[in-house]
Order: sequence, then C-alpha cells, then structure tokens
Amino acid sequence: MAMTMTQKILAAKAGLSEVKAGQLILVDLDRVLGNDITSPVAIREFEKIGATKVYDKDKVTMVMDHFAPNKDIKAAAQCKMCRDFCNTHEVTHFYDVGRMGIEHALLPEKGLVVPGDAVIGADSHTCTYGALGAFSTGVGSTDMACGMATGKAWFKVPSAIKFVLKGKLNKYVSGKDVILHIIGKIGVDGALYRSMEFTGEGVAALSIYDRLTISNMAIEAGAKNGIFPVDEQTLAYVAEHSDRKPVVFEADADAEYDEVYEIDLGQIKSTVAFPHLPENTRTVDEAGEVVIDQVVIGSCTNGHYKDLAEAAEILKGRKIADHVRAIIIPATQDIYLKAIETGLVKIFIEAGCVVSTPTCGPCLGGHMGILAAGERAVATTNRNFVGRMGHVESEVYLASPAVAAASAIAGKIADPAKI
Repeated sequence: MAMTMTQKILAAKAGLSEVKAGQLILVDLDRVLGNDITSPVAIREFEKIGATKVYDKDKVTMVMDHFAPNKDIKAAAQCKMCRDFCNTHEVTHFYDVGRMGIEHALLPEKGLVVPGDAVIGADSHTCTYGALGAFSTGVGSTDMACGMATGKAWFKVPSAIKFVLKGKLNKYVSGKDVILHIIGKIGVDGALYRSMEFTGEGVAALSIYDRLTISNMAIEAGAKNGIFPVDEQTLAYVAEHSDRKPVVFEADADAEYDEVYEIDLGQIKSTVAFPHLPENTRTVDEAGEVVIDQVVIGSCTNGHYKDLAEAAEILKGRKIADHVRAIIIPATQDIYLKAIETGLVKIFIEAGCVVSTPTCGPCLGGHMGILAAGERAVATTNRNFVGRMGHVESEVYLASPAVAAASAIAGKIADPAKI
C-alpha cells in the first residue's frame, strides 16, 4: 500500500508494515516536550495516574520559555514545579533561564530532533520539527503526561495535502510569506487533521529556517503536522547539531493525497495577515494605510539568526518611528550571542529598538510587550486572534521580519522593498 511521508514514519514507529488514513495506532515516541505553562498540568496528571518515573530521562524535555524569566509569583511557582520534577526524575534536557531558548528553536539547535523521529509536545507549534523530516505534533497536557510515563501515544493516521513548490523566493520574501500565502489560500481549517507535505524542486531554494517557519505554522491551517523531505540541507544541519543518526523516509510516488497545490515561490509577495485570523491575508502593497504602535521581531516562528539579520539589514543606519515601540527577541541564547558578536544588537539599539532575552513573551500576551486597547502591532509571531497580544480591542498583524522592520521605520505597514 502506497503511503505518504508522514504515514511511513508513523508505520515505522507503530511497528507496522503499513498504515492508512483514519487508522488508530499506538506509536513509540522519540521525544516528549513541555513548557512552563503546559508541563505543570502534565506533572499533576502524571502523578494522578500513579506513574513513578519517566520512560526515558533523555527523551523528556522541558523548556522554561513562556513566562521566563518569571513575570510574577504564579509563573515562578509553575517553573519551580517543573524544576523540582526534572530534578526528581533526573531529566537530562531541562532548560531554565540562562540555558533556555524558545522551545521550537531550541530543540533543533540542540540536536534533539532528527529525521524520522516521532515527537509530541504540549504546545501546538510542536509541528515545527517537520522541517527536519520528523513527525511532530502538538498534544494536550494529559497526552504529555502519558507520553512521559510510557513513551507512547495514540494517533489517528492523517490523510495529506501535497504542496508542490517550484521556483525561488524574491528578495525580502521568506518562509513566513510562503506560509501566510498558503493559509490565505486554503483557510485556517483547510488542512484540518491532515498532513501538509511539501515537495518539489522549490524546496531546495528554501533555507532550513524558512522550512522551520512554514512547518511551525502548519497548525494555523488546522494541520496535524507539516513535513519537508530530507535533502542535503537537512542532513548538513542535523550533522552540525546532533550526533544522532537520521532515518530518512520518502513518500511513495503513488501515495494518495486529498488535494495537490502547486506553489510558484517566485510569484509570492511580502504578505501580511490582518486581524483576527492568519487566513485574513493581503500582500503588503494591498495593505493600505495601517498606522502601528508596536513591532515584535522574534518568536519560535521568526527568532532565528537569519530572521534577525534580515531585519537588521533594513534597520541599519535608520531610526524607528517616534511613536513605535520595537522589540527584538532572539530565539535562543546562541542566537542572541551571535547577534551581539556580529553587531546586530548594536544596529537594533541604535535604531531605537529594545533587545530581550529569549522568551515567548508578547506572542501569547504574556509579558514583554502587551498591547493596550486600540493599539496595533506588526509581529513576526504566528497567531493574531482577538486578545492574543493583550487587550481584546488591540490588533495584531502577522508579517515577516523584513516587513516588520520596514514597518517599524515607517510607523505603518510598509513594503521593505520601498524603504
């Protein structure tokens, strides 16, 4: 029976020769992930079911990133619960302040996910690791608890949508524009509980960081996961970051897909998702006069060094508008350090930006940039529903680092090619 790439990984992890869409299977997990918001719930459930140890101390990971450094007493208590649990169970991969980064940037950087892995995380953007040819998906904290205890998870095998990419991106256009373009095309439920599988000669024109961004936001189209084929770029990235051996799966040539879309990367323009859904997209030249109060460049979606460098190229030698607050958030400590060493941080500060320690912070309306009623932000984050970044009467416009940087300078949504 012909299978998609995702189905092949799931079959292997379930110990089956084949699986089909809709089938219920029990899968062996290579990694179970939680953060400081979702892990405390999982820890309580872990204890409720009478579990006394984690299934593998090297395969459970907790990252303190959402409210860390702790923003208040409740956040401090949540992190302490995670810290105590990981100490008790000798969890190898516990990342606290000073070692942590935004989880979905940190795990690839630390080499904790490689091609062929099956990963669950109590965070919806766990689908990020499909960029590396892994099956990864977000789950609830109860599933995380069971995963920590047993190393297994139940799945309904998803069907798939195929996206055939061709051509290459133009200047100032990145993976963020690609995924916003796709979500605008198919809608926020267009891939509901299906795999978004990317293929075609255009994949080679996308950096690993473009792919991480695209896979990260597969959930914003309702997908179970997003996944890219493993190519030379993937293998080079994994070899640089991990000593684990990748397992490469490829979709069968006659695999069945519910739908097939052809995407010409060269035709994609800088794109902005207007409030209050990622599907509410317009190209930047269709945006009109949208005056803004804040810009956020960072998050698990766009906090990589490549993203910061793209923003810095536009901000260098310029000043942000007087009425705009610009917040730059490197996704990991290593990225932050490299941005200091290469002079990016100097560019940001001279432009009038503030640079933060790695944190999810404003993305979820947590801290480090909450919006008041009536305020508007252009953000490289991944969600913009009502109240996402603060007050229910605030607005979030999702965009690439290039568009965000140009908008910070202009004081309104702006085309980076025209700054």
